[in-house]
Amino acid sequence: MDASVTYAIAVDRLVKVYKGTTAVDGISFSLPSGSITGLLGGNGAGKTTTIAMIMGLVTPTSGSVRVLGAQMPRERYRVLHRMNFESPYVDMPMRLTVRQNLSVFAQLYAVGDIKQRIAELSSELDLREFLDRPTGKLSAGQKTRVSLAKALLNRPEILLLDEPTASLDPDTADWVRSRLENYRRARNATVLLASHNMTEVERLCERVIIMKKGRIEDDDTPEQLLARYGRETLEQVFLDVARGRPEHREAAQ
Repeated sequence: MDASVTYAIAVDRLVKVYKGTTAVDGISFSLPSGSITGLLGGNGAGKTTTIAMIMGLVTPTSGSVRVLGAQMPRERYRVLHRMNFESPYVDMPMRLTVRQNLSVFAQLYAVGDIKQRIAELSSELDLREFLDRPTGKLSAGQKTRVSLAKALLNRPEILLLDEPTASLDPDTADWVRSRLENYRRARNATVLLASHNMTEVERLCERVIIMKKGRIEDDDTPEQLLARYGRETLEQVFLDVARGRPEHREAAQ
C-alpha cells in the first residue's frame, strides 16, 4: 500500500470459513477515501460475506479489516456512525409511514435535528408526496428511494451498496445512480458497490474487483479490464471470468 494514500477500507488476507466451507479465501484490497469500487461475482462468490465483515457484522476466521482506521469487528463502535448500508432486499417495517421509518432509523443512528434531516432528504430524493404513506404501499422505485434516504440519514463517509437499482426501470435506475454520484462528490464518500448490473458498474465505478469462489480473480479499472480481456463490455469480461475462459485474456495479452 502507498503510505501517502489515505485508505477508508483496508482488507488484508481475509478468510471466512463456515462449517468447513470457505466463503472468503484470503482476499486483500484497499479502497482510498473518496473512491467508488465495484465488487463483482456470481452467486456464492463471497461478496455478501465480504461486505458483512467490512461492516463488522461477521467475524473473520483470519485476516483483518480496517475501516477508517478501526479494526473490525472489535472496534466497530468507533466507526459505525460514519458508515451505512443500502439494499432494496432489506425491508423496513411495512405498517410504518416513510416519515416514521426514517425517524426511527435516525434515532438509531443518533442523527441530530431529525426533522430537518428528513426534510432535506425528502427534497433531495423527491419523497414528499409519499412521506406519510405506509412503506408497504410504495412502488419498487419509491421503496428504493426510501432505502437510499435511510442509508444517507447519518451522512456516511462510507457507503456499502448491494444491488441498489435491482428491479427498477431504466429511468428510475438512472435517477438513483445520479443521486449516488452527487452524494459521493459532495461528501467525498467512499463507495463499495456490489452489483450484477454491468452497465451500472461501468458508469459509476473507477475500479472493479471480480470475485470467484471466495477469491479475487481480477482487480483493475473498467478500461484496463476491457483491454486485457479483449472485450467490449464488462458483462463479457464477467462471463469470461465466471466461466473460466482464459483464452480471451491470453489473446489480449
